[in-house]
Amino acid sequence: MSAILGPVMIDIEGHSLTAEDRVLLGHPLVGGLIFFARNFRDRQQLQDLVAAIRAERPDILLAVDQEGGRVQRFRDEFTRLPSMQQLAAHADSGRLKDVGWLLAAELLAVGVDFSFAPVLDADDQHCRIVGDRSFAADPAQVAARVRPFMEGMHEAGMATTGKHFPGHGHVLEDSHEELPEDERSLADVMASDALPFIECIREGELDAVMPAHIRFVQMDQQPVGFSRYWLQEILRGELAFDGIIFSDDLSMEGAGVAGGYGARIQAALDAGCDMGVVCNNRAGALEVLETLDGFCPSPASSDRLQRMRGKPAIKSWDALETSERWQATRAWLASITG
Repeated sequence: MSAILGPVMIDIEGHSLTAEDRVLLGHPLVGGLIFFARNFRDRQQLQDLVAAIRAERPDILLAVDQEGGRVQRFRDEFTRLPSMQQLAAHADSGRLKDVGWLLAAELLAVGVDFSFAPVLDADDQHCRIVGDRSFAADPAQVAARVRPFMEGMHEAGMATTGKHFPGHGHVLEDSHEELPEDERSLADVMASDALPFIECIREGELDAVMPAHIRFVQMDQQPVGFSRYWLQEILRGELAFDGIIFSDDLSMEGAGVAGGYGARIQAALDAGCDMGVVCNNRAGALEVLETLDGFCPSPASSDRLQRMRGKPAIKSWDALETSERWQATRAWLASITG
């Protein structure tokens, strides 16, 4: 029987574990850890760090934002990936599948379970936080282009996470810095920005969702990640999504409407998130764990979270380097990125 995974994802400061990191990793409510560029020097150091974390917590989920373009935490000794907008401008469905496979296969080969990818927001340099992270400006094109990319991720053995539900590309503001508001009706949102989520859920290709820190004022005064309306009535109910719901980073300014860190994690879990993500603020992470003292993790959420565990088809970097698919995909990527 699998261990019950706690509902909190934390981060660490450097290239190796500190004594405080080890204490936090032992907390029963910590179920995940997210890596950043500051945790990466080279591939061997990363593999050593993963091994040290697994020695402390064999069951923990290890994640990273490895989208490509400006959001790629591991760069040197990994394949440099273009932005998804640049990729989609050059790639047919076969190439999109291969790049999704390569992204996932490289992470799995060093022991990381999943990347928070792909971005399903539709945008064309409108939203400051999305921009070229999007596959396209048109939601229907996003849906068409992202599906083979996710198929490739699945072939490598990695679960997919679509972000930022129901779509971040329409608002200008960066939710890292403020809480954006969208004044459109539910019908307008569902017929446009939400289309990639709707299609990928219907086809069974989306394993997890990360909601946006956006307030859709016609539907709910709470941002999506704190909204039972969006997460329960729409995502779980109308769209019949039975996968994992991760909060977006609770350290972002867009999450501040809920109050302090303790209030933020409580609001996220009450709304229906399976796991709350707390990045770049150790004091905030400690407040979250203190607030949840005595909290009993949901077995249903824990069971869902287990689905995010990596199942690598290629189990080592040495084996990956001998793969003709990896070699050919790297060569093609080099041809379009220069």
